[in-house]
Amino acid sequence: MKIAIIGAGNLGLSIAKGILNSNGATSMYLTKRNVRSISEYEKYGNVTVTADNREAVAKCDILIFAVQPGHFASILESVKDLFTDNHVIISTITGFELKRIEEVIGTDRYIIRSMPNTAISVGESMTCICSNEKGKKRIDLAKAIFNRMGHSMEIPESQMQAATVICASGIAFWMRLIRATTQGAIQLGFDAKEAQELAMHTCNGAAKLLIESGNHPEEEIDRVTTPMGCTIQGLNEMEHQGLSSSLIQGIVASYDKITEFKKR
Repeated sequence: MKIAIIGAGNLGLSIAKGILNSNGATSMYLTKRNVRSISEYEKYGNVTVTADNREAVAKCDILIFAVQPGHFASILESVKDLFTDNHVIISTITGFELKRIEEVIGTDRYIIRSMPNTAISVGESMTCICSNEKGKKRIDLAKAIFNRMGHSMEIPESQMQAATVICASGIAFWMRLIRATTQGAIQLGFDAKEAQELAMHTCNGAAKLLIESGNHPEEEIDRVTTPMGCTIQGLNEMEHQGLSSSLIQGIVASYDKITEFKKR
């Protein structure tokens, strides 16, 4: 596959790393105004770095846009005359709806919205995907691309804002929980490096248990709690202090913020 990433910033480069590390592209174009900051990617051999979006669009079939929302419409406008029936347009832009993309480039293009997270750079992204009517014919292609870098799920566009909070912002939420566990381990006597190692791998193991077993979290919790034991004592104290409630409130607050942004 010939893939162009238009806008090689933090997210764009995370996607590029994920694709390159999984051998998911025969060739790749990366575009950015300041190409010096991404020139190192040319070491891969099949990567071309350029400031010319039109060159990238002309040379590639799959176009992944990872630009700032305020620049997206003008960039689409500047390259839309190059689009052919082979082009698949994949947007990662938060809040930029399918109908707005169609208003710029028309309804007769394969248009897909995706919401990956930065774990895509290590092949562990949770990516949500939706498409316009014509894009449904290429949804399996998009899922195949993102499944090489983690897990993907097709959802209605009406749920994309919620997916942004749970999956993209969710990386930060889980990082904060890992940090808190690390701090707790330090207080119990581990040095900082050991504490973080314990927290990271325990978190990873918990997720893998659910993924592999398909069990509900409470079922796995029951396996490690005993009557009057230390685990249930710790869990109850966390709940008394509002652990679940504060997490839910934080998720809802994040969703309210992204909804407010959409209304502007």
